[in-house]
Amino acid sequence: MVDLEALFPKLIGSPYSITSSPTQDYNCIAWAAGDDKRWWWPDLAMLRYWPAGVPRIETLSAFQTAFETLGYALCVDEQHEAGYEKIAIFADDEGPQHAARQLANGRWTSKLGELDDIEHDLHDLECADHGTVVVIMKRAIS
Repeated sequence: MVDLEALFPKLIGSPYSITSSPTQDYNCIAWAAGDDKRWWWPDLAMLRYWPAGVPRIETLSAFQTAFETLGYALCVDEQHEAGYEKIAIFADDEGPQHAARQLANGRWTSKLGELDDIEHDLHDLECADHGTVVVIMKRAIS
């Protein structure tokens, strides 16, 4: 079993919970997009899923555009808003590294690579490997 607190030190003492078992079926970007069947990534070899028409480049702009295909638009903050679902994109100097989705209760859910899904406070996953939250987007819940 992987020690999540060793990988994400901000989880220490934080009220997070594991919500699924590890799987290689999907990654954090897919999970944030609501897809637990495919691994989303803009790889040039086209081995992974990426929305049609979105550039297959690892840039913040491309990731934002990918989420725009699902009806998301930029918003000002991560505060819970009734009637909306939000996603957060984490990035470092090399580009996007992670994404999380806000739950109806205002907390966040993330898929940790091939590891578990967890429910957590948004900034608890900020670290050298995931970067920091740089973009928040929202869409109306239908």
